[in-house]
Formats: sequence, C-alpha cells, structure tokens
Amino acid sequence: MLRRQDVGHRVVVRRIVGVSQNRTLYTDALGELVDLTETDLTIATDKGTVRVPLREVHRAKRVPPARRPPAAEVIALELAANDAWPAPTQARLGRWILRAAGNWTGRANSALAVGDPDRPLEAAIDAVAEWYSAHGQQALINAPMPLAAPVNAALDARGWGARPLTLVQTASVATLLGALKERHDLPPVELADSPGDDWLAMVAEHKGTLPAAAARILTGPAEVTFAQVHDADGELLAIGRGAVTGPDRWLGVALVQTAPHARRQGIAQHVLRELTQWGSQHGSSRVYLQVEERNAAAVALYGRVGFTTHHTYLTREAPPA
Repeated sequence: MLRRQDVGHRVVVRRIVGVSQNRTLYTDALGELVDLTETDLTIATDKGTVRVPLREVHRAKRVPPARRPPAAEVIALELAANDAWPAPTQARLGRWILRAAGNWTGRANSALAVGDPDRPLEAAIDAVAEWYSAHGQQALINAPMPLAAPVNAALDARGWGARPLTLVQTASVATLLGALKERHDLPPVELADSPGDDWLAMVAEHKGTLPAAAARILTGPAEVTFAQVHDADGELLAIGRGAVTGPDRWLGVALVQTAPHARRQGIAQHVLRELTQWGSQHGSSRVYLQVEERNAAAVALYGRVGFTTHHTYLTREAPPA
C-alpha cells in the first residue's frame, strides 16, 4: 500500500469497480500521486485527476517515473523562477534559498529546497524553522519533485502538511506562437513597464490585499512586462505578467486573469500570445508557468496550446508550534 512519502511520485493503482458473473472487475490508473488521506487517494493522470476511495483499492504501488528532466535542469528552472518572483528578503542555507515577503504568496515565503543545504537534512529543516520563526512567519518549504523526495520524506516524518500540488509547465516559444493565433476581433493587448491601479486591483481580487512587498516582487526583475486588455469603455478585461530571467533566458508567465464577464472569449490566450511574442523579442526560446494541478480549467487551457509538465512541487507547511 502507498504511504505519505509516495506523494509526488508516479504510481499505479488497481481499483475494484464492480462484480460481473461472480468475477471482480478492475480498472487501473497510472499517474502522479497528488494526495493520500485516511480515506482516499488522488492521482493526476493523463486524462485528469482521479480520486479513489481506499476501500476500492485492490493493489497500489510506486512505479518508475516517466522520462524526467535532469536534476540540473530542474534546479536551473527553479532558480530562474525565483529570480522572476523575487522575495525582498532572502538568505542562503547552503544552496537552499530562504525567502520572506510578508506572507504574500507561497512562492515568495518558502525555502526553495534545491541543491545541498550544506548540513545534514534534519539540521537544515531545523534551521529553516528557526529562520522563519525569527521573521514571525510559519515555516514553508518548496520541495520540487521528485528531486526533493528525501526532503518530503523527512517532512512527512515530522508531521508537516502540504498545500495542493503545483505543476511547473513548459513549452517552446515556437510551439506557442504556432498554436496561439492572432485575434484582430479582440481589443489589443497593451504592454507596460509597471502595473496600473486597475491591474493591481484585479490581482488583489485573487491574491488578497497587496502589501508593499508585493510591488517589489512584481516589479523586481530587470526584464518584466505587464499586459492588459481594456474594452472600448476603458474597463479592464484581462491581465498578465511576463519576466525573462536566468542564463537560459526563460520567459515566466504569471497572473493571467480575465474578468468574469469576459471569460470564454479567448482573451486569456490573446494575452498569452502577446507575452510570448514579447519574450521572443527579449531572447526567450522557452516559456514556463506554474499552475495548481487542481485548477482543471487552466491546466486544460495550457495543455491545448502546447504546455506539458516539466516537474512538480509541493509547498510544505510546518505544523503549529
């Protein structure tokens, strides 16, 4: 049977689905184990998320991972993503990066556990907890999978919780520009060097009140742009943000949001195409974004235009003191 330390790994589950002519019927599910509780397990398969009650599980085991990118490539992308979403307070623990930003977003307020923390793992976790305590914040650790599997196993043993699985998805600029057609029937996408008040207000609707640290994160990268689409009356319909960072010139796309009344018109893809075109003009050949696995609509949208999952990560939460 599977255990908590199997979360984030590829598994196969044989499920009992019924009985026919005195014979038990089964079906198999293959994918990444997203969650495991006392009653259910959840798997992210190629066809979507599947939740299976444990009482229906006949057999389950971890299987070898699908072809994965090299560890060095995962680390390079995570470091580029850190530069694209720069927490105003950062410190080093060996090669781990400790980040704080007034609790605005998990990415900017978690320790990035990639590379060697320059001490035994248990001591590294203690040091993370002490650092966040000194900053008056709950300790969080961002653990890319399966690269940080040992970290996740150690955190499981300590009773740390986990936020929903996040997919780090990538695509080539050429693929996206081929899939995302120009839309002359929609209002144009405007690009700006800094976010306007209405742009920030739309972000706040989803991310909560923006502290001073938020502005430093949003405008921190040297190469960053803010996309927006307004209707003829000046009402904001959609936004997005792009940043080019890292030696490999990754384009990071974030905060693609559409006003509720403007959805299902292709405006999000309209914004995504303009950000991709901007990235291409700034020397990017590859694009990444981060999306929660449970956000089925967004995952489906990105899949249709060519994004695939490069790796995943779990944001782990220290138990209450």
